[in-house]
Amino acid sequence: MARKFLYLIAVVIFIIFGIGIAYQVAPAWFARTALVPSSDFVEQTAAAPNAYDDPKMWFSRPGLANDPSNWRPPEQGGESRAPDSAKAATDKLIPPANAATKGAEPAEEEAAPKGDAAIFFVHPTSYYSRSSWNAPLDDRDANYRATLFMQGMASAFGDAGEVWAPRYRQATLGAFLADDRVTAGKAIDAAYRDVEQAFDAFLEGIPKNKPIILAGHSQGALHLTTLLKNRIAGTPLAKRIVAAYVIGWPISRDTDLAGLGLPACETPEQKGCILSWASFAEPADPSMVLDAYDGTVGFDGRPRRDTRMLCTNPITGIPDTAARRSDNIGTLKPLDGFKGGSLVAGKIGAKCDDTRGLLMLGSADIAKDYAPSYVLPGNNYHVFDITLFWANVRADVLRRLATYEGKPSPVPPAAEPLPVPAAATPSPTAPAPTERAKS
Repeated sequence: MARKFLYLIAVVIFIIFGIGIAYQVAPAWFARTALVPSSDFVEQTAAAPNAYDDPKMWFSRPGLANDPSNWRPPEQGGESRAPDSAKAATDKLIPPANAATKGAEPAEEEAAPKGDAAIFFVHPTSYYSRSSWNAPLDDRDANYRATLFMQGMASAFGDAGEVWAPRYRQATLGAFLADDRVTAGKAIDAAYRDVEQAFDAFLEGIPKNKPIILAGHSQGALHLTTLLKNRIAGTPLAKRIVAAYVIGWPISRDTDLAGLGLPACETPEQKGCILSWASFAEPADPSMVLDAYDGTVGFDGRPRRDTRMLCTNPITGIPDTAARRSDNIGTLKPLDGFKGGSLVAGKIGAKCDDTRGLLMLGSADIAKDYAPSYVLPGNNYHVFDITLFWANVRADVLRRLATYEGKPSPVPPAAEPLPVPAAATPSPTAPAPTERAKS
């Protein structure tokens, strides 16, 4: 009996070891096998015309109790844990972009009043099940993860105004890995229809002259690109957009920007423009991301293959620049399963690479301390695109809102970029770098 038990243990170890090897050798195959639904796609019933009048259809909106976007991290050394309700466990708000900087004056320690913008935030994928191609609105696990994402990501935008973040029947994670792109496309399109309907309700719920900030991550950012193309580009609404933060989803400078109707943000104060980045640490292997990107077609109908992605450095607010880690004014270091965290300054730098437009963080040995789990194959820090630069993103949105409103900025200027490496080769059709970017 003992010998049989040892054999059993050996087999289990072999299986576990084999799975680990398979994941390392063929992560794409492994992910597809584990996450892509095997069931047929079921067409969703359209949401009722007034569905998003119901506050229960929103993770965040004005007046909503236990709004996760209201959470704020404390400075380094503090600890902020949000209970399961996602209600803030601390009343301390960090001051404008100064919480994690050295030598802040006592007068600067007071928080600025909330801004006047309306923020439409679309959360990233939080549904990982293989049981259906789109998430049920009442899926408990997906909603719990979405709430944590809201707390860590949407909170960076919350001091610019009121956050509106809809629940939507998101495409499952496996839809982005499936070989069957027709079925995957149906799931993604279905999710977008919910987002567009929520956006209409958002517009109805805010004053007609209120400035708008668009923000989303990953799947949420993908839906923002479609929203920009279908509903905003070329319309009077475009003039109300302070900025669009399309984070964690690639935008081709050559084939996408013109169709989105807004230019790339070329300075840290510019309004009415788009920011985007995708984070990797060294040694990086972005082949999975680049292979998927190169196989798609841009909004102008041309292939995205070999085109440069828009890479906004979140520390400088300028594309295709580099910044010292000492200029990062606050990384949100998560704790306790992402239920809380604290700000740590000066730990993560950022540089847009010289070829495709990926945001490089430096050594993974450093970055992993501020991203304790969920790092994707190839040192892809996708999940942490916002949290690694939480205070910088917060300052950036406040800075651009001040420009839009013609008011003095409540935050200090963005960090000056390091000189652009001589080897950098901008896209032939990309706008020329600003003088500031070359300084």
